[in-house]
Amino acid sequence: MNLESKKTTVQKSQKELYSYLTDLENFKSILPDSLEEFSVSGDSFKFQLKGMPAIRLAFDTKQEFDLIKLKATSDTFPIYLICKIDAISDTQSETQLFFEGEINAMMAMMLKKPLQNLLDGLVGKMGEFITSQ
Repeated sequence: MNLESKKTTVQKSQKELYSYLTDLENFKSILPDSLEEFSVSGDSFKFQLKGMPAIRLAFDTKQEFDLIKLKATSDTFPIYLICKIDAISDTQSETQLFFEGEINAMMAMMLKKPLQNLLDGLVGKMGEFITSQ
Protein backbone atom coordinates (compact mmCIF):
# COMPACT_ATOMS: atom_id res chain seq x y z
CA MET A 1 0.00 0.00 0.00
CA ASN A 2 1.33 3.41 -0.97
CA LEU A 3 -0.05 6.72 0.30
CA GLU A 4 1.09 10.31 0.01
CA SER A 5 0.27 13.47 1.93
CA LYS A 6 -0.56 16.81 0.47
CA LYS A 7 2.42 19.10 -0.11
CA THR A 8 3.02 21.72 2.56
CA THR A 9 5.10 24.89 2.52
CA VAL A 10 7.23 25.45 5.61
CA GLN A 11 8.74 28.82 6.50
CA LYS A 12 12.17 27.27 7.04
CA SER A 13 14.99 26.57 4.62
CA GLN A 14 15.45 23.07 3.27
CA LYS A 15 18.50 22.62 5.52
CA GLU A 16 16.65 23.88 8.64
CA LEU A 17 13.68 21.56 8.04
CA TYR A 18 15.98 18.60 7.37
CA SER A 19 17.89 19.32 10.60
CA TYR A 20 14.65 19.61 12.55
CA LEU A 21 13.31 16.29 11.28
CA THR A 22 16.56 14.36 11.74
CA ASP A 23 16.38 15.20 15.46
CA LEU A 24 13.91 12.47 16.35
CA GLU A 25 12.85 14.20 19.59
CA ASN A 26 11.10 16.77 17.39
CA PHE A 27 8.62 14.21 16.07
CA LYS A 28 6.80 14.43 19.40
CA SER A 29 5.76 18.00 18.54
CA ILE A 30 4.27 17.10 15.15
CA LEU A 31 2.51 13.83 16.02
CA PRO A 32 -1.28 14.00 16.56
CA ASP A 33 -2.85 15.01 19.86
CA SER A 34 -3.96 11.38 20.30
CA LEU A 35 -0.33 10.48 21.10
CA GLU A 36 -0.22 8.20 24.14
CA GLU A 37 3.43 7.12 24.17
CA PHE A 38 6.64 8.55 22.74
CA SER A 39 10.29 7.66 23.33
CA VAL A 40 13.57 8.03 21.47
CA SER A 41 16.39 5.52 21.60
CA GLY A 42 19.47 6.16 19.45
CA ASP A 43 18.45 6.41 15.79
CA SER A 44 14.84 5.30 16.37
CA PHE A 45 11.67 6.46 18.05
CA LYS A 46 8.62 4.64 19.31
CA PHE A 47 5.16 6.11 19.34
CA GLN A 48 1.66 4.95 20.04
CA LEU A 49 -1.55 6.71 19.11
CA LYS A 50 -4.80 6.09 20.95
CA GLY A 51 -6.39 2.85 19.77
CA MET A 52 -3.37 1.85 17.65
CA PRO A 53 -0.43 -0.48 18.30
CA ALA A 54 2.96 1.04 19.16
CA ILE A 55 5.34 1.49 16.23
CA ARG A 56 9.11 1.95 16.31
CA LEU A 57 10.65 3.76 13.33
CA ALA A 58 14.40 3.96 12.68
CA PHE A 59 16.46 5.84 10.13
CA ASP A 60 16.86 3.88 6.92
CA THR A 61 18.18 6.68 4.68
CA LYS A 62 19.23 10.28 5.31
CA GLN A 63 20.12 12.20 2.16
CA GLU A 64 21.14 15.78 2.95
CA PHE A 65 18.99 17.85 2.69
CA ASP A 66 16.10 16.48 0.69
CA LEU A 67 15.21 12.96 1.87
CA ILE A 68 14.58 11.19 5.16
CA LYS A 69 13.41 7.59 5.09
CA LEU A 70 12.28 5.85 8.27
CA LYS A 71 11.64 2.11 8.45
CA ALA A 72 9.60 0.14 10.97
CA THR A 73 11.89 -2.00 13.10
CA SER A 74 9.33 -4.82 13.26
CA ASP A 75 9.40 -7.42 10.51
CA THR A 76 5.68 -8.04 11.07
CA PHE A 77 4.77 -4.97 9.03
CA PRO A 78 7.54 -3.83 6.65
CA ILE A 79 6.62 -0.15 6.38
CA TYR A 80 8.40 3.06 5.48
CA LEU A 81 7.70 6.71 6.21
CA ILE A 82 9.45 8.91 3.67
CA CYS A 83 9.84 12.68 3.85
CA LYS A 84 10.88 14.61 0.75
CA ILE A 85 11.98 18.23 1.16
CA ASP A 86 12.33 20.64 -1.74
CA ALA A 87 13.91 24.08 -1.48
CA ILE A 88 11.68 26.96 -2.56
CA SER A 89 13.96 29.77 -1.39
CA ASP A 90 16.54 30.50 1.32
CA THR A 91 13.72 30.78 3.86
CA GLN A 92 11.06 28.39 2.53
CA SER A 93 10.80 24.73 1.68
CA GLU A 94 8.08 22.35 0.57
CA THR A 95 7.64 18.95 2.11
CA GLN A 96 5.57 15.87 1.41
CA LEU A 97 5.28 12.55 3.23
CA PHE A 98 4.89 9.11 1.71
CA PHE A 99 3.88 5.82 3.29
CA GLU A 100 4.98 2.55 1.72
CA GLY A 101 4.04 -0.76 3.25
CA GLU A 102 3.55 -4.41 2.49
CA ILE A 103 0.12 -4.82 4.02
CA ASN A 104 -2.46 -7.41 3.03
CA ALA A 105 -5.66 -6.19 1.38
CA MET A 106 -7.85 -6.68 4.47
CA MET A 107 -5.50 -4.67 6.71
CA ALA A 108 -5.03 -2.05 4.00
CA MET A 109 -8.78 -1.39 3.90
CA MET A 110 -8.82 -0.79 7.67
CA LEU A 111 -5.61 1.25 7.80
CA LYS A 112 -5.87 3.41 4.69
CA LYS A 113 -7.95 6.24 6.18
CA PRO A 114 -6.14 6.44 9.57
CA LEU A 115 -2.74 6.39 7.83
CA GLN A 116 -3.79 9.06 5.34
CA ASN A 117 -5.03 11.21 8.23
CA LEU A 118 -1.72 10.67 10.04
CA LEU A 119 0.32 11.75 6.99
CA ASP A 120 -1.82 14.83 6.37
CA GLY A 121 -1.75 15.70 10.08
CA LEU A 122 2.04 15.43 10.25
CA VAL A 123 2.64 17.73 7.28
CA GLY A 124 -0.03 20.11 8.54
CA LYS A 125 1.72 20.38 11.89
CA MET A 126 5.07 20.79 10.14
CA GLY A 127 3.65 23.78 8.32
CA GLU A 128 2.20 25.27 11.50
CA PHE A 129 4.46 24.22 14.36
CA ILE A 130 7.90 24.31 12.78
CA THR A 131 7.20 27.73 11.31
CA SER A 132 6.56 29.13 14.80
CA GLN A 133 9.89 27.80 16.16
